[in-house]
Amino acid sequence: MLRLIGIVVSIGLADSLNATTIGPALYLATGEHPRERVLEFTTAVFGVYLLGGAAIVLGPGQLLLALIPHPSRNVRDAIEVVVGLAMIVASLLLWLHRDRLAKRELPQPDAEGKSSWILGASITAVELPTAFPYFFVIAAIVGSGIDPVPQLLLLVLFNVCFVLPLIVILLTLWLAGERADERLASFRAFLQRNWPVLLSVAALVAGIFVTFLGASALAAAKHNRLGHLARSVRHLLHLH
Repeated sequence: MLRLIGIVVSIGLADSLNATTIGPALYLATGEHPRERVLEFTTAVFGVYLLGGAAIVLGPGQLLLALIPHPSRNVRDAIEVVVGLAMIVASLLLWLHRDRLAKRELPQPDAEGKSSWILGASITAVELPTAFPYFFVIAAIVGSGIDPVPQLLLLVLFNVCFVLPLIVILLTLWLAGERADERLASFRAFLQRNWPVLLSVAALVAGIFVTFLGASALAAAKHNRLGHLARSVRHLLHLH
């Protein structure tokens, strides 16, 4: 379980550096009633992302587990390796396109006439089908073969990590007082210049970590099998 928690947290924190959600939150933080609007937006992002993941885990995920009710340890470790390598490939693609991505303006949605709830829900619903890091986490969770309740708790943990930058924005609005606008403007300028690099590095670190977990477990299992085989051979030779 601790291995899964490490995977969920590492990928969740990497995926949280998402301009698609941070950009609109910063936009709302400079408008009217910023605290209430950012809180509503954050809650909507968290809720829709969690419900989407839960629908996959409890639907197709449980169907897959019904076909393979008790995946072997090697299968679970191999899934972790695949998830880690996919994160590494994603990080390399981000790095290769970092200059072009950095030239794009952070999202500034037309929120006029829309509630922050609807804005957060609609952005998340549109992004969910292409949320590959989330799918990687779901694959690792479902492939673990644990019960549905722990699976859902791990999804909650991932989504807490995912909205962490939005929580930081909200805390800044509450704690920084009159200086909140200045600090958030500096954060927005920094993010505009550096978010592709930050996301690429975070994805690379998460991918290496997850790959290491799976590969080391596979290597340890192979070592144990070879040791067992050697002991069996020695035992047979001793009998003869």
